[in-house]
Formats: sequence, C-alpha cells, structure tokens
Amino acid sequence: MTTQIQHAPSRDYPIIEQKDFRKVLGHYPTGVCIVTTRVDGNPLGLTIGSFTSVSLDPPLVGFLPARSSKTWPLIQRAGTFCVNVLADDQEGLSRRFATSVPERFSDVTHSTSGLGLPVLDGALAWIDCELHSVQDAGDHVFVLGRVMAMEAVRDSRPLLFFQGGFGRFVSCEAA
Repeated sequence: MTTQIQHAPSRDYPIIEQKDFRKVLGHYPTGVCIVTTRVDGNPLGLTIGSFTSVSLDPPLVGFLPARSSKTWPLIQRAGTFCVNVLADDQEGLSRRFATSVPERFSDVTHSTSGLGLPVLDGALAWIDCELHSVQDAGDHVFVLGRVMAMEAVRDSRPLLFFQGGFGRFVSCEAA
C-alpha cells in the first residue's frame, strides 16, 4: 500500500542562512559512523554523522550522505554496506574517512563481516545492510538499509560530534 503525502500549497518561507542552520543544529549531538563496502574486492568507506535506527519490522537503518560525495555512488552501486559505530578513541579514523584521500584503508586494520564487508577494528558495533531505498533529501540523499546482520563488539563509549567538534559521552552517574 502506497501512501501519498499531500503538501500544503506553496507559500513564501523565510530564508534560513546556512551558517545559522549549522549553528542551531550543532546543538544536537550526533554519533559518528563509518559506512564501508567493497568494490572490485577493494575496501572503501566514508564518515557519516547522520545515522539512525528507522524501523524494527522490517529492521531498517538510515543515513544521509552528501550528494557531492564521490564515495557514496560507489557504495550505492555495491548494493551492500556495513555501518561501523565508532568509539570515542577513534576520532582519527573519523577524520581520515571524511577526506577525499583515495587510500583511506591504508594501514587501517579491519576484519570481514558475513557479507564480506569491512568491519573496522575497535568499532563499538557493526551493522551489515542491503540497500533498501534512496530518497532525495536536498543536498543529501536519505539511504535506507535493510539490516542483514549486526554485532555489538566492544563495550566502550561512542564518539560524538557536537558544535563543530568531536566529543565524548559522560553519563550522569559519572558526572
């Protein structure tokens, strides 16, 4: 069953400046992940700060790569991907996979998931997915993945991105 969403008639909307948008939304922390795959047997990946659980039935997760990404189209063509949830001591990996350097996996230790995808050593968890759908989302695309396998590997704290920088989670009990 397909549901059509009716949009309100066009009207004038206020202009939201990008710098203001970033500043306000920067007050909301996000987890940091690296999405990996294999293309022609070679590992590749990109850093994502917009990952979320979407559905329990069926099990779906989502993330939003920029349209300008050169890596995303390769992941899309592969049809499968692995979301690696980063620990708070993996900021360097996050920065490395956020660049356009072609050999991001050089000297990066990893194992292989059941789908044959790269699982980064030290990640808190990994989630293997088949590509479910891709939707237009302005200067990004919204990617839905059907979860095929997953594992929580390490009991540690997540890497967070907040107000333009990396940070670490501290529980209220520890504060």
